[in-house]
Amino acid sequence: MSTVGDDGSRSYDVAAAQRKWQDFWEQNKTFQADRNTTKQRRYVLDMFSYPSGDLHMGHAEAYAMGDVVSRLWRMQGYEVLHPIGWDSFGLPAENAAIKMGEHPARWTYHNIATQKVSFKCYGLSLDWSTELHTSDVAYYKWTQWLFTQFYKRGLAYRKNSFVNWCPKDQTVLANEQVVQGQCERCHTPVTKRRLSQWYFKITDYAQALLDDMAELTAGWPERVLAMQRNLIGRSVGAHVDFKIVGRDEPVTVFTTRPDTLWGATFMVVAPDSELASELCSAAARPAFEAYLEQVKQATEIERQSSEHIKTGIDLGVSAINPVNGEHIPVWAADYVLAEYGTGAIMAVPAHDQRDLDFARKFAIPVTVVIDTGEPDPRESGVATIGDGVYINSGALNGLSDKHSGIAKAIEILQQRHTGESTVTYRLRDWLLSRQRFWGCPIPVIHCANCGEVLVPDNQLPVELPALQGADLAPKGVSPLAGEAAAAWREVACPRCGGSAERDTDTMDTFVDSSWYFYRYLSPNDDSQAFDAAALRDWMPVDQYVGGVEHAILHLLYMRFFAHVLHDLGLLEFKEPMRRLLNQGQVINQGKAMSKSLGNGVDLGKQLDVYGVDAVRLTMVFASPPEDDIDWADVSPASSLKFLQRAYRLAVEVTSAVGADPAAGNVELRRATHRAIKAITELVTIGRFNVAVARVMELVNAVRKVLDSGVDTGADPAVREAVGFIAQALSLVSPYVAEEMWELLGYPPSIANSTWPTAASALLAQDTAVLVVQVQGKVRAKLEVPESISETEATELALADPAVVRALDGRAVAKVIVRVPRMVSIVPVS
Repeated sequence: MSTVGDDGSRSYDVAAAQRKWQDFWEQNKTFQADRNTTKQRRYVLDMFSYPSGDLHMGHAEAYAMGDVVSRLWRMQGYEVLHPIGWDSFGLPAENAAIKMGEHPARWTYHNIATQKVSFKCYGLSLDWSTELHTSDVAYYKWTQWLFTQFYKRGLAYRKNSFVNWCPKDQTVLANEQVVQGQCERCHTPVTKRRLSQWYFKITDYAQALLDDMAELTAGWPERVLAMQRNLIGRSVGAHVDFKIVGRDEPVTVFTTRPDTLWGATFMVVAPDSELASELCSAAARPAFEAYLEQVKQATEIERQSSEHIKTGIDLGVSAINPVNGEHIPVWAADYVLAEYGTGAIMAVPAHDQRDLDFARKFAIPVTVVIDTGEPDPRESGVATIGDGVYINSGALNGLSDKHSGIAKAIEILQQRHTGESTVTYRLRDWLLSRQRFWGCPIPVIHCANCGEVLVPDNQLPVELPALQGADLAPKGVSPLAGEAAAAWREVACPRCGGSAERDTDTMDTFVDSSWYFYRYLSPNDDSQAFDAAALRDWMPVDQYVGGVEHAILHLLYMRFFAHVLHDLGLLEFKEPMRRLLNQGQVINQGKAMSKSLGNGVDLGKQLDVYGVDAVRLTMVFASPPEDDIDWADVSPASSLKFLQRAYRLAVEVTSAVGADPAAGNVELRRATHRAIKAITELVTIGRFNVAVARVMELVNAVRKVLDSGVDTGADPAVREAVGFIAQALSLVSPYVAEEMWELLGYPPSIANSTWPTAASALLAQDTAVLVVQVQGKVRAKLEVPESISETEATELALADPAVVRALDGRAVAKVIVRVPRMVSIVPVS
């Protein structure tokens, strides 16, 4: 479909093309994967969307990137599964339901319907037969079933603990959901609250999650793996027992430096730990309880900040240092966290800055036990953390090797039965309880006689009751614990038949997103969570695409789920994602888009003005996928002009379908096959923006040939080049690509065409000798392609060993390039 301009040139009708090809793809189920195929399979997965409204600029970028991969693999002959679904439980729907006086499902499924239309308009190669929603009963039945399997294996448990609590949303928040002491969603100051909460025992898998990262190094960004390693936080050290005066049971602390025990002059306990309350003397209790209320107002992130002013209170009890017998005071202080280690630390102020700051503030003695040659921390106020000679350290005195000192200290502790070597992790168990309605109910019944009882499999799913509006309003407990849900909550115990109650918490939505990619393989199977045979056919996922903001929580949790499911015999692999691509953010004017800043960009309006093809092309061409895109610096209008220019190439092709390109322009054929090779390689390694640049270069080459004489459109080499341009454009701009393919006389869809292979005979290039000078002296002569760019010539010249020796480490002041003949380098004098 095209329009004719005033100058007689034809352009493709953007809106008409979009309607036409959406209908074609849907009617012909173009992108529905053949589950019984004999082809090699590939699984491309986008992190599924939350239905908070219509699609936004972030969706536009993320989904465009995954579609590039999916479409290339499809044309390369693979059977590609590219599924679609929604992460549809969550608090925004619940808040909307309260505001509008309705059930959260109405808001949720209305937004899903809106997004579904937009996804289809966006021209994505999605298999709509896989569609799922995590809030569907048919889905969360199996989320509940998976919970029961974790519970049976001892990996789901409940305990009392202090948690971040949002008073407005009346729900628990993860540390990452607390920003500068406020709820990230509603900006209400966050407090601490002790609640009985459900946890998954992810700490049992800490070492396995570290070890199996070796499988991911080839396909995952290193920064993501580094973030996960840091979160898991493996530490090698020792557990040390400190006897508490007047108490039979010792307090165990973890330390990576047992060799500094002789410098431990006080002990610190997390004020919000049960241990602090147990140890506190009667005399100190009033002050301790007041201090505890103060501590609850700060987040763990704030308490751990190096800039945070240390506070604390003496608990009025003493501990006995196990290596020298000295009595040391026990304090409660906010810089120690209840969830790290044992919730208690030994404080060595001479060699730890936080401990030293605390000791100086509260006049606690400081004992130097390693002489590093630096100023005495008692005078300088700066802890000495380097290596040196042990002093004031009993049997360690005179040693200068840290590793020997640690080994000797552990030997002494083991001989005295007061400690042992151990490994610990920063990773905490996964808090999965939420005091919300719109989430997956936890399938546990609480019975006065039987305790916790799992809902039997034949009684799953535990469906949510029909609460709405005011019934969902925050009241300090989960809506499921309120009067409106009494009939739902009160049940007979499955084990003894007595009166019992359902658990009233729902699961963290990260549980839903930890297994959805298995369900895509059999979304309508009501007999099992996922089909083992389908998993063997399609898993692990070949390409996962999503934002780096999910690097820690979602990506770690879904890895944990896979490890557990493997150990349960449900999976044959432990790592579910072979390759991971993290796209950046779409920003505007140098800042994240925000209503308060007034710099938001409406995706719908961009699509209306420029069309899907131009917006997608702009997204992909703007930068490498992992970098942010500043919409103020790009031009979808220019992208549309380029696409129209490419379309007109197809209009001018007059050679017959099947014409032998070997009879055509040899130089154009060389350009085409160099482009085929380059674009294939660039897309494979994720350099999508450079691949687009190569398409643009080929468009220019074809235009030059077409403008060079009469009847050049009949050249079969032009047909070959334009056909490949259409295929390459289909990766990012599918509508214009389909239009071009149709103009060329080929059957639709271009998505079913065969991606070409570059002919080696056409890849040979004419070469030239590139002379490299340093300060006017010839240092190297390099054979290079005639078509080498200035950038490539400069890089080659600077990398040459003879040039490196001539520069001798000097910085380069100036480079003069005359491709392909000369590069002159002027170093800093």
